[in-house]
Amino acid sequence: MSDIIQLLPDHVANQIAAGEVVQRPASVVKELLENAIDAQSNYVKLIVKEAGKTLIQVIDDGVGMSVTDARLSFERHATSKIKAAEDLFQIDTKGFRGEALASIAAIAHVELKTKQENDEVGTEIKIEGSEVTSQEICVTPKGTSISVKNLFYNIPARRNFLKSNAVELRHIIDEFHRVTMAHPGIRFDMYHNGSEVFNLPVTNHRQRIVNIFGGKTNEKLVPIKEETDLVTIGGFVGKPEYAKRSRGEQFFFVNDRFIKSGYLNHAVNAAFEGLLKDKAHPSYFIYLQVDPKSIDINIHPTKTEIKFEDEHALYAMLRSTIKHSLGQFNVAPVLDFNRDASMDTPYEYKSKMAQLPKIEVDQNFNPFKDDKKIDTGSSSDKNYKSFKKESAGSWENLYVGLESEMTSPKSTDNEFSSVEFESAEVTGSLFETEDKKIGHHTTYQLKRKYIVTTIKSGMVVINQNRAHQRILYEELLRNITMASAVSQQLLFPLTLSFSKTEVALLETVKEQLENTGFIFGELSLGEIKIKAIPSVVSEKEVATLLEQLLSDLENEVPDTGFSQTDLLARSIAKSIAVRTGVELAPEQQQYMANSLFACTEPTVTPDNKATFITLTVDEIDKKF
Repeated sequence: MSDIIQLLPDHVANQIAAGEVVQRPASVVKELLENAIDAQSNYVKLIVKEAGKTLIQVIDDGVGMSVTDARLSFERHATSKIKAAEDLFQIDTKGFRGEALASIAAIAHVELKTKQENDEVGTEIKIEGSEVTSQEICVTPKGTSISVKNLFYNIPARRNFLKSNAVELRHIIDEFHRVTMAHPGIRFDMYHNGSEVFNLPVTNHRQRIVNIFGGKTNEKLVPIKEETDLVTIGGFVGKPEYAKRSRGEQFFFVNDRFIKSGYLNHAVNAAFEGLLKDKAHPSYFIYLQVDPKSIDINIHPTKTEIKFEDEHALYAMLRSTIKHSLGQFNVAPVLDFNRDASMDTPYEYKSKMAQLPKIEVDQNFNPFKDDKKIDTGSSSDKNYKSFKKESAGSWENLYVGLESEMTSPKSTDNEFSSVEFESAEVTGSLFETEDKKIGHHTTYQLKRKYIVTTIKSGMVVINQNRAHQRILYEELLRNITMASAVSQQLLFPLTLSFSKTEVALLETVKEQLENTGFIFGELSLGEIKIKAIPSVVSEKEVATLLEQLLSDLENEVPDTGFSQTDLLARSIAKSIAVRTGVELAPEQQQYMANSLFACTEPTVTPDNKATFITLTVDEIDKKF
C-alpha cells in the first residue's frame, strides 16, 4: 500500500492558518495595528473602506524594515520577537507567532511599503494569494504602510459569511478601541470611506477614555490604584448610578494587551454587590501589570484569553481594590447610618485651632416698650411695611355696621338671589358605582404577577408582563410600518450621553424610532437630544429603553430592514411592559385580558414564551 500522508503546500497551510487568525476584517485591523505598535510608532493612521471589505490600510512612522525583513515578514512562522522556546514566557510585545501577515496575504491582495530611517529609498512588495507578484524600490517616508484589499477574494464562502457593513464596521471600531486605550502615548487617527471617525491625540489613560466615549464619561469614572508584588492595578470603574444594561464599556488590559476574563469580571461584579440595579452591568477600564513569566498568552489564536499563575489572589486583590476606591470616593454607602457628610472636617482645617463662639446681645431691646416708638435705625428698613398685630381689646370694632348692612334694602338685590341650583337627581353615570361593581369582577390579580379570568370551558391564567409585551409589540409594529404613532412633546428636550459608536448605531434605526413616536433633535458625536417620546413611554423610561435597544442591536446584529424593525419593536416592548409586582386596577386587568386576545398571535410573547395557560373544568375536577 502506498503512503497516504503528505505535507500540505504552503498556500493551503496559509489558508488554514488564516481561518484561525482572520475571522473578519476586524481581525486584520487588530493584527496590523499591533504590528505598528511593536514597530515603536508615535503616530498610527487607520484607513478603512466599505467596512474593511474593500480596503484596510495602516500607516505608521515606526522603525520600518530592511529589504530582507520586508520579504521574510510574509513567510510562515517568521518573527523578530522570539528566538528560543524560553522567550515564550517573557513576551512583552503584541505579535510573536509570525502567522499574521502570511495568513492575511493568503486571502487578500496585500501591498507593503516600508523604509528605515537611515535608508534613502524604501521597499515595495505586492502579494496576491501568497504569491509575490512584484518587489521594487520605491520612495516612501520613514515607517511602514500596509494595504489589504479585497479580503477573502479567493474564498467566496468565507466572504459570504460576513455581515452588513454597519455590523463589520462596529467590530472594527471595537478592535480600534481596545488597541488605542492600551496605548495613550501614541496618536491614532481612523477614517472610514474618506470621513474622519476618530482623532485621538497623545494623552493619559483617563483622557483617552474620555476622547473615545465622550466628554460626559469623565464625571462617571472613579480611579482605582494598588501596587503589590504580584500585580499592579490601575484604571477606572464607573459609578454605580451610570451602570448600563449592556456590557459595552468593560475592558481588561494585562501588560497593555486587551483580554477577556469571566473570572476577573466576576471579581468586579462582586465589588459592586448591592450597589447596582437589577440586570445592570458596571463600566470598567482596568489595567493590570504582571510579570510576563506568571501568565500564558498563547492559549488562544486571537490571544484574548490569558492563563494566570495565581488567579485566586488576583481575584481577591482586584475585588478589594475596587471596594476601597468606591468607599474612598464616597460612592459606596458607609456603615454609620447616622453620619452626616456635611459634618466631616475638611482636610485643610485639620491643623487649625478651634474658635470660641461669640454671643451678640442687643442692649437696647425692651419687650415692654411700645412698638410705635421703636426706631428701626435703618433707613432701608423703613421702606418695608410694618405688619403689627392689633390689640385684642378692639375686637368689638369688627362688628361695627354689620347689623345695618344685613338689614339694608340692598341685600334684596345681591347676586345670590339669582342663583339657580341643579337638580340633585342623577340620571346616569359614565362609570358604575362601587356598589354595583362589587361581586361582578371578571378578573382577579394573583400575587401581582398573574391575571386570572374565566372562559366558557374553565379558567385562564395570564402572565401580565408577557401579555403586555405582546400587546405593545403588535402596537409598535403597526406604528412603525404605518408611521401613525402618537408623540407627546417634552417641555424641555431630553439630553442623553452616548459614545460615538452608540450614536452611529442609533442613526441606523432613527427612522423606525421616529415612526414609533420619538422626535430627535441633533445627534452629535457624544450626545443626542429628544424633543418628543411615544405616548406609551414615560420620560424616566427613555434612557433605560435606549440602552436596552442598543444592547439588543449589538447582540443580535440584524442585517435586513424587516429584522431590524422587528427587533426594535421587541426591544421597546420588553423595556416598557408592566413589570411583575405592579398592582393593577380591575379595569386595567380587564383591558389587559381583552387586548391580549385581540392580538393576532396572543399565545406567545415576541420571544416565543407562553403568555397564558388554560385550566378546563375537567382538569380542575381531577384535582378533587
